[in-house]
Amino acid sequence: MLDDRFCTMGTVARVVRDGDEAVDVASVFAEIDRRLTRFDARSDLSRLNADPRRCVPAGPMLRAAVGAALHAARLSGGLVDPTLLAALRRAGYADSRAHAQPGALPPALESAPARRRARPAGAAAWRSVEIDDRGGVICRPPGLELDLGGSVKGWAADILAERLARYGRCAVDCGGDLRVMARRGPAWEVHVRHPLTGAAAHTLLVRAGGVATSGIDARLWESGGEFAHHLIDPAIGRPAWTGLIAATAVAPTALDAEALAKAALLSGPEAGRRLLRARYGGVLIRDDGAVEVVDARPWPAWARTRESVVAGR
Repeated sequence: MLDDRFCTMGTVARVVRDGDEAVDVASVFAEIDRRLTRFDARSDLSRLNADPRRCVPAGPMLRAAVGAALHAARLSGGLVDPTLLAALRRAGYADSRAHAQPGALPPALESAPARRRARPAGAAAWRSVEIDDRGGVICRPPGLELDLGGSVKGWAADILAERLARYGRCAVDCGGDLRVMARRGPAWEVHVRHPLTGAAAHTLLVRAGGVATSGIDARLWESGGEFAHHLIDPAIGRPAWTGLIAATAVAPTALDAEALAKAALLSGPEAGRRLLRARYGGVLIRDDGAVEVVDARPWPAWARTRESVVAGR
């Protein structure tokens, strides 16, 4: 079994598979990153954001990735909003933090404001984004900028896993957005990392589907005497402090799991529990470190296995 690890999209990716050696998995991720990053003015995404026209020519990859981001917005009821780039910059996330040391979580929690669940933005600007595949364009109000960081990792994991699945069992993890495939043989054992201790907080057994973890610890920084992170409350345009430090969701795809995990964290402990229970289940970790496993009966793919993949950055 092949096991590749490499840096991409500001995080670490891991690809475990039976074959095929001919698939250069690092190059697949590198091409997606090159075209869709917001940190390079030459990328397809940056050119779209800078274009003053309402409708802008866009290639198949950019159209598909923006479509995935809009799907995540719909699935999450607008909590996972790809139009919050300006708010991210105001919070201090203007440049890549791929090589920055994350801030310490305990003091950030001590100094954080009163906890409140996040809400979708009233304007719902993401609904104004339209994709015309026949015309090869993306239309949006001039000046509206998109950030695909919240969805592109899961979307990329899905693309690569579906390509590799024809050769056998595979697991594609991109910074905590994981897609596994095991049509034959044992399921995958997925360890959910605890953001305070680094240990496994819980283990999920998944034969085929997505598992994603969203947490405030990986992108955490201090600016102007205040701590901030990359998970924005769309209603107020500021980092969300909801009473949860991490949420893990299970879903049929990594894209869906990523959207549900982020929506659960932004929703806070009570609403997050209801959201996961109504879908496929997952794990919530509160500010005090308490771990809650949320069970949901619809997810059918549980089995025992000896292999493991960590999905909790």
